[in-house]
Amino acid sequence: MKIAVDAMGGDFAPEQIVLGAIAAAKQYDCEVVLVGDENKVKAELNKSPHWQDLKISIYHASDEIGMAEHPGAAVRRKKDASIVVATRLVKDGTCDAVLSAGSTGAAVASALFGLGRIKGIDRPTIATPMPTVNGVTLLLDSGANIDSKPQHLVQSALMGSIYAEYVFGIKSPRVGLLNIGEESTKGNEQALATYPLLQEMKTINFQGNAEGRDIPRGTFDVVVCDGFVGNVVLKFAEGLAKTIMKLIKETIKGGGWLAKAGAVLLVPTFKKLAKKMDYAEYGGAPLLGVNGCYIICHGSSNAKAIRSAIGVANEYVKNNVLEHISDSIAKEEILNNDSDGK
Repeated sequence: MKIAVDAMGGDFAPEQIVLGAIAAAKQYDCEVVLVGDENKVKAELNKSPHWQDLKISIYHASDEIGMAEHPGAAVRRKKDASIVVATRLVKDGTCDAVLSAGSTGAAVASALFGLGRIKGIDRPTIATPMPTVNGVTLLLDSGANIDSKPQHLVQSALMGSIYAEYVFGIKSPRVGLLNIGEESTKGNEQALATYPLLQEMKTINFQGNAEGRDIPRGTFDVVVCDGFVGNVVLKFAEGLAKTIMKLIKETIKGGGWLAKAGAVLLVPTFKKLAKKMDYAEYGGAPLLGVNGCYIICHGSSNAKAIRSAIGVANEYVKNNVLEHISDSIAKEEILNNDSDGK
């Protein structure tokens, strides 16, 4: 298995991307193809002894897409940008998956232009794992589509359910529609129109409406919403986690010697909590709905996050997620009667 990694995408590229690739090559049974400026990538690789003994190769790309550039225009114009070239390697069959910590917009545009959509899917969706008391809840969409129609949410529910089953190993994942109340009569027009469609689906375990508090509780395995709401939820959760950890540290610091002594005893517990809330533990989020394995990483991904993301790509391909999604679409009349997004 070969995984193309955009070596130039991300706040800490190419250093942390290369370090993550080295760690992944040691841990997973796959070859990592680092796509980017060959001189810069090789310079980083040479900082690590014996990297030549690992399954790592370089594929030169002379350009890159910045975070401030218009995604669609940049992808069309910069044919030799690292993310575009990495996507092309999957399209032509050289690699089995691609991942990037660069511009999310550029990644989505590159995936759509380069790989196209799965038959029966109108729009791709980003599926982000959110830490909960029981493990993780898959939140989708978390940013690919700001304005989604009911049909798009139905497609997201199916793809999220498949991903949760075959990558997280959850049998019959519990699917919920993010809403302001549990009752089926609650919500805006989008939610009210989507609810009965989800009830009709044969291949998912729809459990009704999910309220915001259900996400950290782990009441559902998959929670569906549009990209605008999902992205707000995701970034609120990230900010809240950091704030909680900061408040704990400040409270201990100002609590005197007794609080500090107690904190020493709780260090193992704090470490477990920090690990559970660390996005780097979950690596990247798959862009579901495109015709290939596409993993989108956090812009500030460090080596640990990149290593984990490569592991996610490995599981995605190994468990034939793409094929399972296509098979499930074929079984759903609601997705085959109309695929124009209305």
